[in-house]
Amino acid sequence: MKIKIAPSILSSNFAELGKEIKLISESGADYIHIDVMDGNFVPNITIGPPIIKAIKPYSTLPFDVHLMVSEPEKLIDDFIDAGANIITFHIEATNNASKLIEYIKNRGVKVGISLMPKSSEKKIFPFLEDIDLVLVMTVRPGFGGQMFMNSEIDKISRIRKKIDSSKHDVILSVDGGINNITAKLALQAGADMLVTGSYFFKQKDFKKAVIDLKIKV
Repeated sequence: MKIKIAPSILSSNFAELGKEIKLISESGADYIHIDVMDGNFVPNITIGPPIIKAIKPYSTLPFDVHLMVSEPEKLIDDFIDAGANIITFHIEATNNASKLIEYIKNRGVKVGISLMPKSSEKKIFPFLEDIDLVLVMTVRPGFGGQMFMNSEIDKISRIRKKIDSSKHDVILSVDGGINNITAKLALQAGADMLVTGSYFFKQKDFKKAVIDLKIKV
């Protein structure tokens, strides 16, 4: 299993965002994770398409844009046009996931589905054949620096088993409270991608941070 690391720029220094993106790209990370919040679906407001468009030239890594927004259908085009390589939306935020998946794929980008804590993994099982990524939240989304929720470990394991039995190439990503200790818990449960924010950006050496997170399980 090749472990993938996706630093979340929510915890980066926004005053030097271009520089931070370059450092991520040089660290050995695999993706750049971009949290988009609308102040409605979650209690915070972050960045929009203009920022993504502005930072796109600073990296060749894939941009995974995580839409924590109500009615994601209304925003898809703007984020794809800005440079998103993956659009990850919340299953709880749409009434027609099938239509949304089809639309995103027809726009030529990959698609992920995210689950809130306490949401049943069964909600996303009907779509595994059509998506590229499942994102399990191990904190209540909205703010960085929260503690990893151990209660979500069994959910990660169940999703891993379902992906393996489906024989589809779906990345299982975990986001929330990931550090060099909780990373091992997530990986042992079956994750193959880790989204890391506060832990990553507190390290003086980003390359070492990536190595420390890619723990042999």
